[in-house]
Amino acid sequence: MSSQPSTWTPAGGAFWAGRWHHPDTTLEVLDPEDGQLVGRVGDCTAADVDEAVRAVAQAVLAGPAWPIWQRREALHRAASLLVEREAAFAELLSREGCKPIRDALREVQRAVETVRLSAEQADRLEGQTLPFGDTPRGENRLGWYTREPVGVVAAITPFNDPLNLVAHKVAPALIGGNGVVLKPAEQTPLVALAFTELLLDAGVPADRVAVLPGRGATVGAALVGHPRVDLVSFTGGYTTGNAIAATAGAKKTVMELGGNGTVVVLPDADVRRAAQAVVDGAFGNAGQNCLSVQRVFVARELVDELVERVVRLTTELVVGSKADDRTDVGPLIDETSAARVESWVDEAVEGGAAVLTGAKREGTYYWPTVLVSVPAGARVLTEEVFGPVVSIEPFDSVDAVVTEVNGLEYGLQAGVFTRDLDAALDVAQRLRVGAVMINDTGDFRIDAMPFGGSKRSGVGREGVPFAVDAMTEPKIIAIHRSPRPA
Repeated sequence: MSSQPSTWTPAGGAFWAGRWHHPDTTLEVLDPEDGQLVGRVGDCTAADVDEAVRAVAQAVLAGPAWPIWQRREALHRAASLLVEREAAFAELLSREGCKPIRDALREVQRAVETVRLSAEQADRLEGQTLPFGDTPRGENRLGWYTREPVGVVAAITPFNDPLNLVAHKVAPALIGGNGVVLKPAEQTPLVALAFTELLLDAGVPADRVAVLPGRGATVGAALVGHPRVDLVSFTGGYTTGNAIAATAGAKKTVMELGGNGTVVVLPDADVRRAAQAVVDGAFGNAGQNCLSVQRVFVARELVDELVERVVRLTTELVVGSKADDRTDVGPLIDETSAARVESWVDEAVEGGAAVLTGAKREGTYYWPTVLVSVPAGARVLTEEVFGPVVSIEPFDSVDAVVTEVNGLEYGLQAGVFTRDLDAALDVAQRLRVGAVMINDTGDFRIDAMPFGGSKRSGVGREGVPFAVDAMTEPKIIAIHRSPRPA
């Protein structure tokens, strides 16, 4: 456990060009639970972005070599330091964000795995030999390829997993030999700065990393459009992702843009298991999760039992202070978000939906909500709610469910509950989504998975090995030998 005090915050309000900065203009970081000040960070400018990107680019292109083995060892040290400091990181993460302390600690532990997994990708960078002997045109040739850094990676991260999603971008970028400029979410920049401090302590070269808190319209736009940025890695909403694509132009991009969490419960499913998974998947982190369960299709003959179990389990959840170990559901990230969720539920109710539990707001808190009889076209069905709301609807035809899900604009992950493997595989193969979890909800991921989706859900795939591939490029070296004398 860390010996750092509970008031610990990072060393500076921004970091670039190898040193900490304390900009005169700052942003306040407030606890969404009570509005208390947690800390202040720099409100960085476009000029700061330009200086930071150019410094990182200079380090990558003309700075000292950073051998693969040194990258690996630095990231392994970083993972060990994160274990040592997990209590301080969890408290900071919970205070500035929306996770109860119990869930914040789990995120820190998961970030340890992400950093370690990134370190273990070092051998991917050595590439492999090329099959010149497989063609007559390859006679007297031999060669291989390695994976080389793309250059400068711009990383833009959201508030809902403010440490692990930073680790998912920064650690693969570094093991790949890149420099990285990070723009963390405006609401949760302190953990990102603290993670940078930890990387420096672990031996990551100071000139290869930069963190610039600030506003998306200023820092984000300047970063995405900078000519020295080679790849943009973004996690967030579709509208912002679309704007990033337009600004980035021909740059490489990797973007995860959200989902519409679907679960299909077939007639032979274990209802008890499905109900518990739905509640866990819908209301973890107050539904502020791109994989959050949002829409449940259940075979008509099971709908009454499933609804009864989901409602009962939902009412047993503890809504309360993030600092309380007993809390299951904390606040949303801000009151604007809570009011938006409230308005979407109210809209559905006005259209005929029935509230079985929840639909209550107090400030930034919105109580876990279960809806039935939701009218077609309601935003709680078609958009990403990003709040603690789940809608349950019966079905008579699996074909109709597949058509409905495939017609949505999002396609991140889905879950199917059944005892019939053939039926599960049939549905899984027909759903147009990035992943299908059988006898689990789509709210599941390991950090080595290729993570991403179809349609509006993103561009490319994250997940540590796949991020390393995206953030590196194959470089071929081939030798043409002199022919052997006759």
